[in-house]
Amino acid sequence: MPERITLLDLYPDELAQDIKKRGYPPFRAKQLFGWLHKGARFDEMTNLPNALLRDLKESAIDQSAEIVETQVSYVDGTEKYLFSLPDNNRVEGVLMRYKHGATVCISTQVGCRMGCAFCASTLEGCVRNLTAGEMLSQVLAVNRLLGDGRISNIVLMGSGEPLDNYDEVVRFLRLVSLPEGMGISPRHISVSTCGLVPEMRRLAEEKLPITLSVSLHAPSDEVRLQIMPIAKRYPIEDVMAACRYWVETTGRRVIFEYALIDGINADLLHARALAKLLRGLQCHVNLIPLNDVPERNLRGVSRPKAERFQKALEELHISTTIRREMGDDIQGACGQLRRSYLNSPDGEQEERLEDSR
Repeated sequence: MPERITLLDLYPDELAQDIKKRGYPPFRAKQLFGWLHKGARFDEMTNLPNALLRDLKESAIDQSAEIVETQVSYVDGTEKYLFSLPDNNRVEGVLMRYKHGATVCISTQVGCRMGCAFCASTLEGCVRNLTAGEMLSQVLAVNRLLGDGRISNIVLMGSGEPLDNYDEVVRFLRLVSLPEGMGISPRHISVSTCGLVPEMRRLAEEKLPITLSVSLHAPSDEVRLQIMPIAKRYPIEDVMAACRYWVETTGRRVIFEYALIDGINADLLHARALAKLLRGLQCHVNLIPLNDVPERNLRGVSRPKAERFQKALEELHISTTIRREMGDDIQGACGQLRRSYLNSPDGEQEERLEDSR
């Protein structure tokens, strides 16, 4: 039996070609595109012919990410979602509400192969890349939950390294910003990377005015190698050169993510070294109070220590904020909810089924 096509993977012209092959005029493709990008399922598409819908149900997928578990923080209202994909793999997402709007954080891979010590999503490695449509379907599923509200910002910081799935991520960025679709401006989208240098340079040339967030987490290779294996392939000097290229090419600053890890990278000497590294670069540092990762015996720092680190950077003229802690009581860190599922009886049974196929 032929593999079913994921319709959300397609640009409007590609969808029009698919519908033409099925024997229907172009306006049906426009109708279908509109429904799909509202998060609708086939049964809701009331203005499409029944024959076309029957054909699509047999050979295509409408929404490829279905919410199967939700956790809500009693502290701040953050919502954590576990999505099921058509092949029964699981990924996760987070909805964060701010005064300026709603931000959704989505996954780009099932698992991750980067091996960062502070990240739970990498503990089982990378199972596979997500398609652009699977990323888009996560956003649409959460957007439907908001009712009269609307997703205003997207961050690609869930499970996976976005630039390790480069082509599908760029396709997603273009699809989600189409005016006939969700119409979310690239300026309201952030893409995170642990520092894949060639892809950072390539992304700078895509003419997409997104925000680039670089997971730096250390001011030197010596420290970075303790927590980020990618530093063996791309030393900090190369990462910083790519960041300068980003600023020169796009005219947009770089956001540096810096998780404060007790006993590793959070002393004042690290702050001073970081300020020296970033001097003269158009950037902002986002300090992250680490969610504890018991599997790696890593702990975050106290709020006063984080504030001392921030003050040291500001005194050396580095723009910085301490990220608001959200979802700490609901396994808010990357990969924790999926890992809990995999360690549950249901997850273990499903993993055995997958291994036997």
